[in-house]
Amino acid sequence: MTSKQSNYDRIITEIFFRHYKAGMTDFEFDRVEIEEAARKLKLPRPKNLGDVIYTYRHRRDLPQRIRKTAPSKTPHWIIPGAGSGKYRFVTSRVSQFVPNPAMDFIKIPDATPGIIKKYALSDEQALLAILRYNRLLDVFAGIACYSLQSHLRTQLTSGVQLETDEIYIGIARSGAHCVIPVQAKGGNDRMGVIQIFQDLEMCAEKYPNLICRPIGAQFMADDEIALFEFAERRHRAVIVTEQHYQLVAPDQLSDMELAEYKKRVALSGASL
Repeated sequence: MTSKQSNYDRIITEIFFRHYKAGMTDFEFDRVEIEEAARKLKLPRPKNLGDVIYTYRHRRDLPQRIRKTAPSKTPHWIIPGAGSGKYRFVTSRVSQFVPNPAMDFIKIPDATPGIIKKYALSDEQALLAILRYNRLLDVFAGIACYSLQSHLRTQLTSGVQLETDEIYIGIARSGAHCVIPVQAKGGNDRMGVIQIFQDLEMCAEKYPNLICRPIGAQFMADDEIALFEFAERRHRAVIVTEQHYQLVAPDQLSDMELAEYKKRVALSGASL
């Protein structure tokens, strides 16, 4: 563990137990408490206070001392926003979504321009470009998808600030319009349940007349990409569909594999 990770663990633990009492499953704290905790513990002030929260949403588990206080029915603590400059600790059945390692992948001929691959500055940027140039959202969602805006930053009426990596608008065969917020994760980042809930809330506020279909994209090993579609069920974010794709050169997709994909469609009874 690096000194930065150790400092973050000590800071978040200090904040948690400043408020927590046995049996609690939900309580708020202020952003300024991150700086206060660092000062009390005589640690360097984090350069980006928000990075402390982001770390435990998407990169690392909370310290064991915090995790073991969660009840068995909701065994995870998550940290959603609670308004401008405010956060909450709340217990949840799920904190993050990870790809199913047992799922097979589908080969897709790679249409990403080489110059884009060469100059993409981050995993997230590269993943968003791959989704766009290979029409993977169209393939996955089964509708025509059009990029509306990248890196949408907005504030909800609740005061919660959020960032969505990309917004697509989709048109279904029936003519219905969909709004598709996309969260892209690469490297060691994980798909957090908080972002999905925030995207659902954003869709309800900004696009109330459209069908909301939140999608998550995750880089995996061996150049595989996992795509998830989410929905809200009984106040919980759930995975509706998950598929894995691998981008390959055209000559790496054999006639036998194409025949297998054709057979899958026939067996499922799905329409193309």
